[in-house]
Amino acid sequence: MKIDKIIFATGNEGKMKEVRMILADLQIPVLSMKEAGISADIVENGTTFEENAVIKAQTIAKYAGKEENVVVLADDSGLEIDYLNKEPGIYSARYMGEDTSYRIKNANLIERLAGIPDEKRTARFVCAIAAAMPDGTSAVTRGTIEGIIGYEERGENGFGYDPIFYLPEYQCYSAELAPEEKNKISHRGKALELMKEQLRNMIN
Repeated sequence: MKIDKIIFATGNEGKMKEVRMILADLQIPVLSMKEAGISADIVENGTTFEENAVIKAQTIAKYAGKEENVVVLADDSGLEIDYLNKEPGIYSARYMGEDTSYRIKNANLIERLAGIPDEKRTARFVCAIAAAMPDGTSAVTRGTIEGIIGYEERGENGFGYDPIFYLPEYQCYSAELAPEEKNKISHRGKALELMKEQLRNMIN
């Protein structure tokens, strides 16, 4: 099957940068919704990361029209904090309101974990990537990365909750990793690599 372009269902520039780096070796143009001229309100009413990713991909695929050989990718990702019953979870982007800055969200989570020791601050980033294929079928992959919630924001390289996500294995925060390094180990990097393999198999 021929794939002429990939539309990634996001307006987040930080996310687009990561996605383009990871998918670069497919040598297929990767467009954001804005670059594809698509504006849509997506109702994320799924109960899992996977369900929401599929909803996004299929919704944007409808807006992509009848263009042949276009694959729409979408991700739903978030932070699960075990001590907080896996909050914010699938509501990570909407936690405390969609327009609330991550500096405020991060400060709130650190405050909610005040006095909680390291061993109870376990958390993970989860990412589900869904693909809406030209033939109407869908595929989904999942990636995770384990860590703990830190006591302060650190690092300038990430976005979202990266500055409070500490990786004991690497002895640094997610936002302190170089982009290339982060893409190799991140939840989104892992899920995208799995999806890339599926797309590569379809192309060959």
